[in-house]
Order: sequence, then structure tokens, then C-alpha cells
Amino acid sequence: MSQVKKRVWSDSSILKAIKNPSPDSYEVKIKAPEITFMGGKDRPDFASACLIMYPGEHVVELKSLKFYFHQFREKLFSYERLINVIYDDLMKVYKPERLRIMIDFNPRGGISSRLTVDSDWAARGGKDIFKNWNENPW
Repeated sequence: MSQVKKRVWSDSSILKAIKNPSPDSYEVKIKAPEITFMGGKDRPDFASACLIMYPGEHVVELKSLKFYFHQFREKLFSYERLINVIYDDLMKVYKPERLRIMIDFNPRGGISSRLTVDSDWAARGGKDIFKNWNENPW
């Protein structure tokens, strides 16, 4: 019986955490306006992301997030795979109280896409307590 090797989509060890300086609740919004990846063979694709985080014990070290996104430049991703890889990595490294990711993908063939994932959604194991899902993050 052969074992199927699970594909590794990213290197989450690039992400560095900073101890949260405050035990109080607050919201962190991070905008990454230039994410590049391969959307098809020899076809670069472009996106911008908005991360909304209610931090737990750690917050994001921004320089490491920049290098983390840089790793995708030469990798082939579907939109759906990319958002889920980023979500899984950020949840694993930072363990926030809440994480919401919205990625706007540049138009391809005249059609643009926005994908969103939120750790608060019951479908993601959350409790559906935050009802601001449709508000503009900026």
C-alpha cells in the first residue's frame, strides 16, 4: 500500500509573532495591497487582502507577513486554495480570538472576485456572534 504524500502549500514558519502588549480587547486591520501568485501556467495573478484580527496572546510581526506573502509569487494557486492556506496558517501561528480575511482578486477575463473567510462563522467552528460580516473593512 502506497502512502499519498500531502502537498505542502506554504511555509508558515516564516510568520513571526509579537507578544500582545495589551490584555484588553481591540481590533487589528492589516491591508496587504500587493499579493502575487501564479493563477495559471506562466500567468501571474494579483490580489489585495484585508486581515481583521482580534488578537489573543500574540500579534502579527508585519515584516514577516510581507515575506510570508512573498513566497506565493512562483506558486500555482486557485483563489479558493490561496485564501484557505492563508487562513489556516494565520490561525495556527497567531491563535486569534477572531480572524477575518477578505481577498480581492484582480479582474481576469473582465471578472473580479472577492473571497472571504471568518473564524466566527459556525461553519468554521465559530459561534456566529459578530454580525458585521458585510461591512466595508476600510
